[in-house]
Amino acid sequence: MGLGEDAWTRVKRRLRAELGEDVFMSWLARLEMEDVTESCARLSVPTRFLKSWIEAHYLERVLTAYRSEAADVSNISIVVRSGSREAAGSRASEIARRNAAAAMKPNGVHVNGGTEQALPPAPAPVPAAPRSDGEIAGAPLDTRLTFESFVVGRSNALAQAAAERIARHDGPQALYNPLFIQAGVGLGKTHLLHAIGNQSRLSGRRVIYLTADRFMYGFVASLKAQTSLAFKERLRGIDLLILDDVQFIQGRTIQQEFGHTLNALIDAGRQVVVAADRPPAELESLDERVRSRLAGGLVVEISALDEGLRAGILNQRIAAVKTSHPGFDVSPAVIQYVARSITTNGRDLEGAVNRLLAHATLSGSAVTIETAEVAIRDLVRSREPKRVKIEDIQKLVASRYNVSRSDILSERRTAAVVKPRQIAMYLSKVLTLRSLPEIGRRFGGRDHTTVLHAVRKIEKALGADPSLSEEVELLKRMLQE
Repeated sequence: MGLGEDAWTRVKRRLRAELGEDVFMSWLARLEMEDVTESCARLSVPTRFLKSWIEAHYLERVLTAYRSEAADVSNISIVVRSGSREAAGSRASEIARRNAAAAMKPNGVHVNGGTEQALPPAPAPVPAAPRSDGEIAGAPLDTRLTFESFVVGRSNALAQAAAERIARHDGPQALYNPLFIQAGVGLGKTHLLHAIGNQSRLSGRRVIYLTADRFMYGFVASLKAQTSLAFKERLRGIDLLILDDVQFIQGRTIQQEFGHTLNALIDAGRQVVVAADRPPAELESLDERVRSRLAGGLVVEISALDEGLRAGILNQRIAAVKTSHPGFDVSPAVIQYVARSITTNGRDLEGAVNRLLAHATLSGSAVTIETAEVAIRDLVRSREPKRVKIEDIQKLVASRYNVSRSDILSERRTAAVVKPRQIAMYLSKVLTLRSLPEIGRRFGGRDHTTVLHAVRKIEKALGADPSLSEEVELLKRMLQE
């Protein structure tokens, strides 16, 4: 007896929809199906920590989703994939990637958060802070990600200026504490975090750079080893804490410890820099007091890259490529075409340069607009739609129906308020990745069953009322433009 890959894909899709994109990617994306025997589904994960976390927090949700697709499964077991299997897969993947890239990529260069790395290997990153009585090891810093290699434009100028000011500050008190950098994928926030860390360490400051999952792992591991007091003392004995992807911090105990650490560092005048993909007010999974503390500093947003900035990133990347491929030449017209066509993020721009280099290297012909159009076609097609926020939905619907946003969030049950509230809930379910409980919390702390009722009622009304259907489609277009 077994579960086919198509059905397992549906299980994961169901979990993603129920739990939300952030929770799914943080904890369940690396779940793999091994086999099903005697009504027990055996799933695997790469680490013991992930196994323990899923068993403690999501086992019942996974089992429920599994039963929805395979009724004969009554139990689930989670095992840790063997290290040899993980390592072999990683080595095979890395060898294949390097062989494919060796002929076409220049020496390693990162541009505004891009992750494409070329061969031969780049210089080793700055090592993590050593484990000692006064410090705790963090993630390594990449020496290539500096302020000098960061391309500045209108969309990121404020964030860059604040980051550099903090990194070069040598006064007794921290600046803009905490600094909160908000940006989507590939817009350069991680580049700035590494630049802050690199510059600060050059000044002799004690720096720890952590991703959210590394912070959580360190805290949970210290609890298991009964060394949590030493963990806290070491983390609070530094000059600068940098925490990336804070939206992934989960669990009440871990959030409390993060909040205590945040308060202790800020109250002691130590600098804290935090990054996330949304502003503090929208970090629904975090405790309200933590969100308030994060919002109390300087919040800066790196918005979408404008065309001029995209062209600047392309020019810098092409110049770096030419150091190892002198014959690689891209005309200003082609650069302008690529900058105008790819509007997503710096990583896609990096991918575009690699495709143009591959064409020039493999075909031996010049790069023209026609060849560029073919080379970057998949990147243009994969352009992501605008990310719609629940707050924007509430504001637009309130405006269209002549009510206030506070009316939509209130307990008022008059027809003039209930209809736009239900439409806003429906649009929130359709246009965002938020789960029903998350949407309910954003609508005045309502239960998820209230949201589900509203969604179903609007869905039914759309099929019976053409004018309502037209109105809702118009709202969708306005939100996505």
